[in-house]
Amino acid sequence: MAKKFCIALSAVLAAGVSTTALAQDDASAARPQRDDGLEAIIVTAERRTQNLQDVPISATVLTGETLDERGVRSVNDLQQVAPAVTINTYGRQTFVNIRGVGANRSAPTTSSGVAYYLDGVLIPNDKFIGFAFYDVAAIEVLRGPQGTLAGQNSTGGAIMIRTPEPEFDMVSGSLDMTLGNYDARRGVAALNFGGEDVALRIAAVHDERDSFTDNIGPSPSQPGNFNTDAARISLRMRGLDDRLTVNLRGEYFDARSDGNAIKNRFDTVTDDPFVIEEDAISYINQEGYRMSAEARFDVTDTVQVRGVISRQHGVTNDQTDGDRTSTALPVPAGLPANSANRALYPGRVSRGRTEIDTSIYEINLLSTDSGPFQWVVGGFYLDNDSGVDLFRDNHHTVDFVASDSTIQERTKSTSKSLFGQANYFVTDALEVVLGGRYSWDRQVHNRLSIPGPPVVGPNIAIATSQEWTGKAALNYHLGDALVYLSAAKGYKAGGANTPTDSPNYQPETNFVYELGAKTELFNRHLRLNGDIFYSQYKDIQLASLEGGLPLTQNAGQGESWGVELEAQATFGGLDINFGGSYLDAQFSEDTCLNDTNSQLPSVQCSPGNRFVPEGDVLPYSPEWTLNGGVQYTLYVSDDVAVTPRLQWSHTGEQLATPFRSFYTIMPARDVFDARVTVSVSDRYTIEGFVQNLTDETYIATQIQNASSADGGFMYGAPRTFGVRLKAEFGG
Repeated sequence: MAKKFCIALSAVLAAGVSTTALAQDDASAARPQRDDGLEAIIVTAERRTQNLQDVPISATVLTGETLDERGVRSVNDLQQVAPAVTINTYGRQTFVNIRGVGANRSAPTTSSGVAYYLDGVLIPNDKFIGFAFYDVAAIEVLRGPQGTLAGQNSTGGAIMIRTPEPEFDMVSGSLDMTLGNYDARRGVAALNFGGEDVALRIAAVHDERDSFTDNIGPSPSQPGNFNTDAARISLRMRGLDDRLTVNLRGEYFDARSDGNAIKNRFDTVTDDPFVIEEDAISYINQEGYRMSAEARFDVTDTVQVRGVISRQHGVTNDQTDGDRTSTALPVPAGLPANSANRALYPGRVSRGRTEIDTSIYEINLLSTDSGPFQWVVGGFYLDNDSGVDLFRDNHHTVDFVASDSTIQERTKSTSKSLFGQANYFVTDALEVVLGGRYSWDRQVHNRLSIPGPPVVGPNIAIATSQEWTGKAALNYHLGDALVYLSAAKGYKAGGANTPTDSPNYQPETNFVYELGAKTELFNRHLRLNGDIFYSQYKDIQLASLEGGLPLTQNAGQGESWGVELEAQATFGGLDINFGGSYLDAQFSEDTCLNDTNSQLPSVQCSPGNRFVPEGDVLPYSPEWTLNGGVQYTLYVSDDVAVTPRLQWSHTGEQLATPFRSFYTIMPARDVFDARVTVSVSDRYTIEGFVQNLTDETYIATQIQNASSADGGFMYGAPRTFGVRLKAEFGG
């Protein structure tokens, strides 16, 4: 069936190409090709609506239409369309790194180094950002520290997602459905009901797929599958002669799966990357909601006040087969095969529950005129409570108490900050930017563990940190070109370690100096944006594991430099895009670090640590990340357009930890996608697509765990294909 579908889809792709060739002359007569140049890209990175070409930030911005064209359906897909971005997922979490800065694993006490925003509201927990995109207006991927306006925990950059605002005086909607192999089914619906001063938008998604991996063990679970439902409602109101605008938003999500498909590194049953053998029932189920209220009031014709309140709640329940095998260690000879030694599921089973509650408050005062002096000031407060209950059942021992362990963790984190930024045009061409932020962070961590008699009582750790961050830039505007020179500092708060006998870890900072240029040529038919940067990375926070528990350690200093380039061109029906990044990131001093995968001593270090010499590569820092795409739109009649598209992404070799080994290397990979889209009257769309066209087998994530055989490989998706249908009405 799959082979027949592939052949049929290849025929569709070929038909698209041949149609392009045969109908070219007729199409030119039927409807002239678009020749009005590239559309302006709108960003909100600096808390106001601006053209991307006027903002001194290295950024990739994708509109909702572009996301559809390039097949971006989740956060994980962004690494295939945005330079210098790598993303890894495991269990409940999504780890984003930009220019090698971010996170590789986190505990309840740690934060990401890439800030994630949804409709202007920070989503601080990486456990709840990995769901499918749906009904998205635009995504901004900002590279480099955003410490002034995005705040703490943006040492690597920020991802900002905007959903469509409800529109007044309009009734409209859309229905988007996708069917594919591995029984993939996805449906997205959106409805807009707009009156004169009140508008409502409702959007929902159902997304499910079978696993790429076959579990041949006795467990009925098939890790790697998923079934997600989510819905969002947005209410927009205006009044007081349009001086007041209020947006109320609420979202609910329910995501269920049989967990991650992790290939045991030492699987003796089969070397097929998509076959595993597990005996324990596994699952990862997540449920939660987000609510926010945003009000904007024009105090005068030139000054606006903005206030945001958000409440977020999420719960994760999960269970994993800890030894990644269906073969348990035998009960030692001469010992009774009692209930403690017999497993309902042989081996080790880990079961956990994580519950997180977050409250966010922010207020801004900003200028709204078009004069030479623009400014914004504000205050921010975050309160985050997380609780983790972890139960491990190890059936390889004879003692009932010692065979089990229970860990309870409670973490309360607060963050307060004041910030401001001013932009001033000294002349018509020369602009000066100066911004700063001061943050106060506090964390209280409480841990109770019962590994066996005697019971280990609660341990409490308190960590506080405070830091200045900011930005200074000189921008020179010349026609359709911008040249900028900037210096920016980002900060990630310190915190307490999960093993509370380990010392607290210190704040991480990242200083970046950047020279960039943005220009549009040939009457806005070619857009070129590029930059070169140098980074000084201090008190790097790296994750490891100690006794199976996440440990965050400060890894000294690092430095990096790189070059980034993005190009977009449109000539008639031909559209071409390219993005590329070169990165040289390394430790700038010798250091000693805990190694999850090896306890071999180093003579230069204390017991339990290994030596990392100056010049070694920083984790998650591939030297090259490249992407490109080409498509051609041909109007075969006034109302019918055919668009074949081919795209490619390359991610260079990267390491999961500072130690190069079989356990940490993720080899370079190249992934090709193809699709043909037929649109009718700009309202109806049918698309055939193939992703990972060459069926590349590659390691997407390396899982680290020193306490058992839990570590392993997570492979990227094999070749997938399907058909997508979309209909729009109203407007």
